[in-house]
Amino acid sequence: MAKTRTTYFCQNCGYESAKWLGKCPSCNEWNTFVEEVVEKTGTRTPDWRTTADPTKRPNKAAAIHEIVHAEEIRRITPDKELNRVLGGGIVPGSLVLIGGEPGIGKSTLMLQLALNMPGTKTLYISGEESEQQLKLRAERLVQSSKADCYILTETSTQNIFKQIESTKPDLVIIDSIQTLHSARIDSTPGSVSQVRECTAELLRFAKETATPVFVVGHITKDGTIAGPKVLEHMVDTVLQFEGDQHHVYRILRAIKNRFGSAAELGIYEMQGTGLREVSNPSEILLSQREHTMSGISIAAMLEGLRPMLIEVQALVSNSAYGTPQRSSTGFDARRLNMLLAVLEKRFGFRLSAQDVFLNIAGGLRVEDPAIDLAVITAIISSQQDISMAATIAFAGEVGLSGEIRAVNRIEQRIAEAEKLGFEAIYISKYNTKGLDSSKYQIEIKPVAKVEEVFQAVFG
Repeated sequence: MAKTRTTYFCQNCGYESAKWLGKCPSCNEWNTFVEEVVEKTGTRTPDWRTTADPTKRPNKAAAIHEIVHAEEIRRITPDKELNRVLGGGIVPGSLVLIGGEPGIGKSTLMLQLALNMPGTKTLYISGEESEQQLKLRAERLVQSSKADCYILTETSTQNIFKQIESTKPDLVIIDSIQTLHSARIDSTPGSVSQVRECTAELLRFAKETATPVFVVGHITKDGTIAGPKVLEHMVDTVLQFEGDQHHVYRILRAIKNRFGSAAELGIYEMQGTGLREVSNPSEILLSQREHTMSGISIAAMLEGLRPMLIEVQALVSNSAYGTPQRSSTGFDARRLNMLLAVLEKRFGFRLSAQDVFLNIAGGLRVEDPAIDLAVITAIISSQQDISMAATIAFAGEVGLSGEIRAVNRIEQRIAEAEKLGFEAIYISKYNTKGLDSSKYQIEIKPVAKVEEVFQAVFG
């Protein structure tokens, strides 16, 4: 009988220790070590390759100038939003991890991808649903199936690789990585060692066969992907599927991408027939108001390469308690406090005794500093109870001295505002260098300080 050894793994970061420790020396978390039984190396079962190629020799070192660079031919999907987030399509041999809250639509997104890849043989492997459940979901999606899609309900990686060898798919989807288990490891599915070993086997398969693999991952209560942190380092791309289950819009965001920008996002609308791509998110992020109201301004922002106009909502009221509240949704709370300090110190607005609430409409989380100008105009509009015209937009970063700083790619922001019918946009005067304003129908108003914006907007 083969000997086994007991090993302790940190459930937070995957650190391995020969004995139990109260505090992890790697991530400094307490009480995260669990005991797992790991099989000896000599008793391991073969990996995904059932037969070894005797003609294959070990890799040799090569000089960098001798390496021939070949342009990767990406596999374009019918989903334009997914193509944008991935950086232009699916790269052969890539391993993509997609995480999100339960019920957010991860399985729906992956099944739609499997059903609608033209001229592609896809293998959808589910460890959570039966074949009948997947068939019912596929019929509900009412998508015209253009792909040769196969369904497999299995959790053993050895059996999965046998089916992969027999079907030879062009695309593999795993739902989810926490349900798989490998015979190499004796621990239970979902443990640190199992998740790491199953991911390593999938990674070897993807790289050696140039087959792209999508892996669905669960998340913890903190919003991070469950399993060891090394899981995110092993894969090529990490996608986060975000949204509120009580709202219809979902956001697919790239957290890590070795083959493209990690600042891109895709927007979907959850319907009864599946996820629908939202090609023009600015229209859904701007509310249709019949009357102008105070505390609302429009910001021209960029998310990756995509320009969008979003609605910034602010509410300022007298504090009923000793300590005023500072609450922001979709915007950095520390940056909000900084902007409030600038308004009070530089311009004399008494906000220290008032509650300030800020909301980015549509459920977006914005990190672009170009919306600073829209944030402070919305705050002053709410405090003074003065409404602004619904046809003006703002794009500018606010400095600590009250100056309006330039932002990048101002032409795209102006063009997006013009396309949506806005009549004027306030930008930094430092953005006007080299800017040809004659080619735009929208009125461009360059400003250098916040006082100029207040005088022009509020009088």
